[in-house]
Amino acid sequence: MKIKRGKKQEFTTISIPSQLFEKVEQHIEDTGFPSVSSYVAFILRILISSSGRRSKADYEAKIIRKKLEDLGYS
Repeated sequence: MKIKRGKKQEFTTISIPSQLFEKVEQHIEDTGFPSVSSYVAFILRILISSSGRRSKADYEAKIIRKKLEDLGYS
């Protein structure tokens, strides 16, 4: 039986201030995250996945506000 594995991920380096790194390091103690890099990648995935929904919601809210203003509501 062969186990299919996903594509091998490539990585790059991102620089953050040392103080921020240390704070994140303290923040993730006893959380199960093996490294600051894995935690930061996790947070970035959440932010990126939710940003599309937020933008769409903002756009829809603007349309609704405009329609209400056109009806005389302010």
